[in-house]
Amino acid sequence: MFPSMPQDDPWDADASREIARSGGKRPPSGVHPDDEPIHDDELEDDEFEEIEVVPVRRQLSLAIAGFSGLLAIGLILGAQTSAPDARLPYAIVLFGVQALYLIAWIMALRPAQAAITAGVSGVVALIADYLAVTRAEPELLPLFWVLLGGFVVAFIAQLIRSDDRARARDSWRATLAIVAGVVAYAIPILLTRQESGAQTLTMCVTAAGVALVVARATDAVLPKPRIAAQVPRGAAGVVLGAMLGTLAAAALGSVLVLPFTPAKGAVIGLIAVVAAHLVDLAVNFGQAGRRLAGDAPTFWVARHMQGPLGAFALIATIAYAVTHWYLT
Repeated sequence: MFPSMPQDDPWDADASREIARSGGKRPPSGVHPDDEPIHDDELEDDEFEEIEVVPVRRQLSLAIAGFSGLLAIGLILGAQTSAPDARLPYAIVLFGVQALYLIAWIMALRPAQAAITAGVSGVVALIADYLAVTRAEPELLPLFWVLLGGFVVAFIAQLIRSDDRARARDSWRATLAIVAGVVAYAIPILLTRQESGAQTLTMCVTAAGVALVVARATDAVLPKPRIAAQVPRGAAGVVLGAMLGTLAAAALGSVLVLPFTPAKGAVIGLIAVVAAHLVDLAVNFGQAGRRLAGDAPTFWVARHMQGPLGAFALIATIAYAVTHWYLT
């Protein structure tokens, strides 16, 4: 009449004896007492063994710091010569920087039809410099149309061969970054021809230069705490560089004529150092990603110049934006 009670499971008996031996602790459900437990420490050890920690090379960090400082000094000194007869020499210097940028970023990103992309970008750089020097009104819009036209020509050239079409669809961002970077280095010529433009460029480049030099030099001495195991950079250098770069811009704001003030200098410097660090770190993470993906490494000189060159290209654009949208 009553439902039969379930029989005792032999597993429960074994489990009861195991609980009694272990001091009353019941094993988790679905785990046999005789099974060997897997400890979390063993899993963590296995994971840590697979992570490759890239060493920070002191001499390389100092070399990148020196290159960043020289690039900043060249841009600052050129910005002080606003006379019409000084525009062409400044454009020649900037074209040399554009060539370095082009070589470094082409070799690092390897877009489809790299030779054609490099040729188109070189022509774009020459046209942008010519317009920045010779136009009666120093406006940014003509440079934008040069950028757009150069990108379209380079992208179409990458679609001609069927083997390169798939790569072109994936590398259009790299192509845009290459063309935009060479055009950005013509903007300092425009700023030297505009009111407060040279001073703003000087302030932004000084802040970014101090930030990059201090960050890289600190990595040579104290690359800790590491930002990532695969990225040879330390957080201490990034923070210290940002602080000193902002301080340098605030100091410049106290000595330059109106509309600059120490407060405005600090704001402009903070924007500049954040942008410079973001580009520099993004390049480092991109290199680490390509290395983990198994891509063949590029020429080491171009690979290590990529970060500072990309950072100052963005700084030139930020200086133009600050001049027209923040100081006016």
